[in-house]
Amino acid sequence: MSLNIKIKPNIINSIEKPFIKKDLPNIEVGDSVKIGVLIKEGNKERTQFSEGVIISKNNSHLNTTITVRKVLQNIGVEKIYLIHSPRIKKIEIIRKSKVRRAKLYYLRYRSGKSTRLKQKFIS
Repeated sequence: MSLNIKIKPNIINSIEKPFIKKDLPNIEVGDSVKIGVLIKEGNKERTQFSEGVIISKNNSHLNTTITVRKVLQNIGVEKIYLIHSPRIKKIEIIRKSKVRRAKLYYLRYRSGKSTRLKQKFIS
């Protein structure tokens, strides 16, 4: 019975391996990112870009997700992206921020200057 439990993760990893993207940047919670998503309209395809701050990241191999938050016209908008999805064409890091939390959910309840994050300078 215990042998069967050890084999399952290996089978799942071997199936997921070809679908995992290798060229992703090192994204972390607190980074400001620009994400290009492939949108299909009729028979045409285009890339739609959206920007925001990563407020959470869920690492689970192929199902790794990030939650991106942006305030548009005084309304907070959050979107969850599967980063290994074939619809995600580009993830570009605009700015890295210094954070001391794994999840930045507290940004939901703040507005204005209190939502700013301290920028991390990389040499």
